[in-house]
Amino acid sequence: MTTPARTSEELEEVTILFSGDSGDGMQLTGSQLTTTSANLGNDVSTLPDYPSEIRAPAGSVAGVSAFQLHFSQQEIHTPGDSPDVLVAMNPAGLKTSLPRLLPNGVLIIDRDAFTQRNLAKAGYADNPLDDPELGSRYQLHPVPATTLTLNALEDLDLKRTVKIRCKNFFTLGLVYWLYDRPLEQSQAWIDRKFSRMPLVAEANRRALLAGYHYGETTEAFAVQWTVPGADKEAGTWRIINGNEAAALGFVTAARLADKPLVYSSYPITPATDVLNHLARWKHMDVRTIQTEDEIAAMGSAIGAAYGGAFSVTGTSGPGVCLKSEAIGLAVMLELPLVILNVQRGGPSTGLPTKTEQAELLQARFGRHGESPLPILAAASPGDCFATVIEAFRVAVRHCTPVFVLSEGYLANGSEPWRIPALQDMEPIVVEHPVDPDGFQPYARDAATLARPWVLPGTPGMEHCIGGLEKHPPSGAVSYAPEDHEAMCQLRADKVARVADFIPELKVDGPPDATLLVLTWGGTCGAALTAVRRARKQGHSVAHAQLRYLNPLPRNLEALLARHEKVLIPELNAGQLALLVRGRYLVDAISFPKLRGQPFTVREIETRIKELLS
Repeated sequence: MTTPARTSEELEEVTILFSGDSGDGMQLTGSQLTTTSANLGNDVSTLPDYPSEIRAPAGSVAGVSAFQLHFSQQEIHTPGDSPDVLVAMNPAGLKTSLPRLLPNGVLIIDRDAFTQRNLAKAGYADNPLDDPELGSRYQLHPVPATTLTLNALEDLDLKRTVKIRCKNFFTLGLVYWLYDRPLEQSQAWIDRKFSRMPLVAEANRRALLAGYHYGETTEAFAVQWTVPGADKEAGTWRIINGNEAAALGFVTAARLADKPLVYSSYPITPATDVLNHLARWKHMDVRTIQTEDEIAAMGSAIGAAYGGAFSVTGTSGPGVCLKSEAIGLAVMLELPLVILNVQRGGPSTGLPTKTEQAELLQARFGRHGESPLPILAAASPGDCFATVIEAFRVAVRHCTPVFVLSEGYLANGSEPWRIPALQDMEPIVVEHPVDPDGFQPYARDAATLARPWVLPGTPGMEHCIGGLEKHPPSGAVSYAPEDHEAMCQLRADKVARVADFIPELKVDGPPDATLLVLTWGGTCGAALTAVRRARKQGHSVAHAQLRYLNPLPRNLEALLARHEKVLIPELNAGQLALLVRGRYLVDAISFPKLRGQPFTVREIETRIKELLS
């Protein structure tokens, strides 16, 4: 058989969306393509999209699992707006994801899955493959992926159901051929993953090769595309998602302070993987505690901090609600610890596998009484590493609990991350006073207003702590009105003093641009890309990203005053906009989104142009 004549085209970037049943291996397929593309030197950004139901009916729309990957020869900050390629493994995957595909995009479908039963489950009255409009709007390729997979595995002594599960590797092989990706990385992964199941390993290897050879030999694809590697800073790189970056950041922070790490958590989506990752680091003096509930997790975190460990508790929004009373206790005790909130769609159970940024006000005000806390937010999956380390610096320096806000989009999304050298990082200096002369448990550092972090059992420095109000600086229980007011003010002033130690906010773009786009959290990538695109088109616009949300950077008020308009896009109903308006009396323009999905570049770019027209 002769190989069909084809043209080869070089592309700057490609966005591919895999969509199918939760049992079709879409997350694995996307992860393999991500790793292979990163190893080729491409910059990559991903958006896994899981169904919320644990076991939705097979073939149903509710059970669709999707994985979007954007890879490029240039630096990128988002997983792409609309895919150039959609791989739909069944009718439900097609119905759910087709509206996102670009016009004239490549549409690859496993036509074997389009049975009457599957069509009915997806809500199709007729087979969409029979509609000529589908082929006119997209580059349609109905591939008999299941049949070709079974043919390739015909002589293997495996059950038919096991063979069918290999079809995701068939589609992966086809995409590898379409975009000139090598097979070796995935072949090596298969050998490692199924080393104890040689027949399953052989089946997946064959399916991968069958898909690749199908692309190579069929006349259906007239073009093969290639995306060259991007220029990257020298160093050792790896793919990392936000939850793993946070886990590594916690371990690194403890190493920088020569302290044990204690992580207390009750499993909750999408924060559970932080606990799973940290459980593997026992050899680095990491102790993980899976508690019976959120209250116990917060209580054990307080106990670990009191005992002198670097202490973290992790959860998502509903868990923060349950922790809130104990968080108030941590504020009263003034102990250094970190509370990680990986935000998800709410309220209540809400959208447990979808992203949102709706817990800023909860972190800021969601406790009884006057109980301020520093709040930091990560901007990208890799930035979760640096953000949690900075949170520990703040916690130790000011002897206070600190909130870190991540979100489902960052927790599950991946990007290339340059592994830093521990010896190049600034140590975290921890002081435990041991001189009892003149000791007062609630004496204050002149610069930070931190109280001393004294280890229990230090001779001559025994003292009581608890949730009742205190006399400054002795810490003795006091109900005196003047003491309560003084302690409330001291706790607030201590958090406000954090602003003296954090960097000033920087702006990407002209310092006097007409419009400033102000963001926090995972909205950073889409906003930065949109602003730079708009600026190339001649628009007067700049971007600033807030890592520190309480206290806000000390130069923010002056920075806002330099811009005629301020736009604040966020995945909530306008929470940062509310804080900015109330604090600085700036008529900030709120741009809310509450759809369980991150902003696209197009959405923000369109709003920028509307405001500057």
